[in-house]
Amino acid sequence: PESESGHSWFRRKHSKPQPAARQLPPPADSELEQAAQAIEKAEKNEPPPALIILAQRLGLSRFEQQLLALCAAMELDTRIPALCAQAQDDPARSYPTFALAFSLFDDPDWNAISPHAPLRHWRLLEIHQPGTQPLTQAALGIDERILNYLKGLNYVDDRLTPLLDPLEVHATEENLPPSQQQVVVDILEHLKRSNGQRRAPVIELLGRDTTSKRLVAERAAAAAGLNLHAMELDSLPAQTGEFETFTRLWQRESLLMPLALYIDVNSAAGSEKNRLKRFAERSNGVLFIDVEEAGPETIGERFSIEVNKPTPEEQEQLWTEALLDSSGNLPQQLAEQFSFSQSEIRHLAELALNPSSETDKPLAKTLWQECRIAARAGMEQLAQRVDVRADWDLLVLPQEQKDLLRQITDQVAQRNRVYETWGFRQRMNRGLGISALFAGESGTGKTMAAEVIANALKLDLYRIDLSAVVSKYIGETEKNLRRLFDNAEDSGAILFFDEADSLFGRRSEVKDSHDRYANIEINYLLQRMENYQGLAILATNLKSALDKAFVRRLRFIVDFPFPGFEERKQIWSKVFTPDTPLDENVDFNRLARLNLTGGNIHNVALNAAFLAARQNTAVTMDLILSAA
Repeated sequence: PESESGHSWFRRKHSKPQPAARQLPPPADSELEQAAQAIEKAEKNEPPPALIILAQRLGLSRFEQQLLALCAAMELDTRIPALCAQAQDDPARSYPTFALAFSLFDDPDWNAISPHAPLRHWRLLEIHQPGTQPLTQAALGIDERILNYLKGLNYVDDRLTPLLDPLEVHATEENLPPSQQQVVVDILEHLKRSNGQRRAPVIELLGRDTTSKRLVAERAAAAAGLNLHAMELDSLPAQTGEFETFTRLWQRESLLMPLALYIDVNSAAGSEKNRLKRFAERSNGVLFIDVEEAGPETIGERFSIEVNKPTPEEQEQLWTEALLDSSGNLPQQLAEQFSFSQSEIRHLAELALNPSSETDKPLAKTLWQECRIAARAGMEQLAQRVDVRADWDLLVLPQEQKDLLRQITDQVAQRNRVYETWGFRQRMNRGLGISALFAGESGTGKTMAAEVIANALKLDLYRIDLSAVVSKYIGETEKNLRRLFDNAEDSGAILFFDEADSLFGRRSEVKDSHDRYANIEINYLLQRMENYQGLAILATNLKSALDKAFVRRLRFIVDFPFPGFEERKQIWSKVFTPDTPLDENVDFNRLARLNLTGGNIHNVALNAAFLAARQNTAVTMDLILSAA
């Protein structure tokens, strides 16, 4: 009858007369009866809570629950193997099978053995099917992770953990800055709206600062009660079978425990992004995607949100707290010049305040230098850092040009006071970047002038050869420039674009598609220069080749003339170092008559010094003239 327990099948079977060859000895029959009674008694009670939860989350039918419980009992009760052998009339078959379950339990369901049914789809059971043995006769075993889940042990499957890195919020960690905390609130609101949808949401975290994005994901996951794990995208299996296993297991784990996954896709190849898209479409857990900007190749249906570094005001407050409120206006200066995440600020402050530090420099100098070094990380592969040594005393130019260079230096140094404190930002209808054009033939001092400005401001100087940045492929030039400016924003470094005429030229008149794309590239560069929170310098040997419409968008234009007699005399008098053994007969007036640029004069002096060193003599007039 339907009301009769499925496990009473044991008693029905053994209460009937059996052939002598199949009868068990009385003791075994007694043990079988006792075990059947125990199973029936358990059947009348509520299933364990873990089994109820598992059945609800994975969609198990009553029959599938019974079969899973039988396989679990096989591992937990030493009497079950004998019962299975007895029930199947085969001493060698002391294990659960589909056939046993079909005959043992009420309302058996043949669909349960389908690969698409929960037991096999979610890898809840292991099927041991040697050779040509029928599927219904194959030995069944419960998955170890599922067995422990039913016993009350909930953990991420061991087959996944080698690929995952747990991310946890520690109680000692500081609160996020308000701007980033608002991002967390927005994410939580989206998760709340997405609750109950068929597929868990994909949160796309946009921006360059991976450190801040990871912190935001950690806080959002913790607030939502999710266990967050990070995974490298290249760890997502490429082979079809391995990919399927990983995806199924992650789906299962996401249903059994509150999980979220964090994946950085910024350096991913196209094939990896395609795998991620297929994985995301089937993921049951919340998925955080770390990407600089949204693109057509990323996840289709997602919630995108920008995560930036703390605002300058927040960074100033973070510096003040990290430096223990004893640093005067240093926090303001650091926040105005550099852009760091919360954890980076804390780390840099700890380095500077470390009592074991061997430096005897003042805190401000030590910390400023540490910040410069830290900000170089993203720039070293994109541009050539110039070793800045020149100062105002070494720079020989007409007074008009020197005044312009000092004006540029002052604007960089005072930009925060004018734009922020005095409120000129609200009056500006164009970008706040300070851009300049240095024009003059090779050797007239353009690079040295950039060095002098960088040295005066205690900033790094990067030289970018525009001829190497420009690409024949559409869109690649803008991509190269975007990476360059984005990374430079962290340090406010001075950008020195050499060979500007390789990109700029008389191209405003569009004659073909090449001209049109060239104009797009030029406009993009000028736009980034106008918005760059620092100084960007264009250098060219051919000012006449630059279109006037583009030149008008630059704030400063400094012409570097060919040096006259007096300028050449000053350059000669300064080109030799104080330690150079210089013959007293060296005549700077005579040397100034040589029609050379400052760069050429430097080369001649250097060659003469090597000649003197080889001959072990002082630098003489004859050596200088021969080097010229």
